[in-house]
Amino acid sequence: MEIISKFTVGSDQGIDHLFAVMRPYIRNTYVGKVSSEKIEEYLAENVEYRKMINILNDLSTQLIMVFADHEPVGYCLFKSGSLYPEATEGQRMTEIIDFSILPEYDQPEIRQSLWNKSRSAITFTDRIWISIAEDDPMLSFFNSVGFEFINTTTLKAFSLPAKIYELKLK
Repeated sequence: MEIISKFTVGSDQGIDHLFAVMRPYIRNTYVGKVSSEKIEEYLAENVEYRKMINILNDLSTQLIMVFADHEPVGYCLFKSGSLYPEATEGQRMTEIIDFSILPEYDQPEIRQSLWNKSRSAITFTDRIWISIAEDDPMLSFFNSVGFEFINTTTLKAFSLPAKIYELKLK
């Protein structure tokens, strides 16, 4: 399997690739935790072209997609200058807004490819942080690359219990 991770821009093709992963990932991740109606309502309001183009046109936000045999299978969306509530003032922070891989492609090589490209793009910061659901399958991966627990929180999307993890770079 050929695995490639690369920057993606807010073009029609870039948004199509992102949504090809984001929509099924959200549906799969929250099934059984949130009603189908709430999931579809969230997707209609938040996973929409104009909104995503505006997000990606913000110079502080970047998108990296991972492809397996030329098919989009995961992505990392991150934003520089974003702080969590108890963050240390004066630190340059970058938030991983989303780090998602379709379950059928969630393999160590794909995770590592996406992480390596994302990490190499986030060299300008002091700390990287993520708010992640308590039962997210990516949690063990983030722990394995050095992220440490900071505090409990609530996910913005569906008000589910979550945790903030941080990776100190400098």
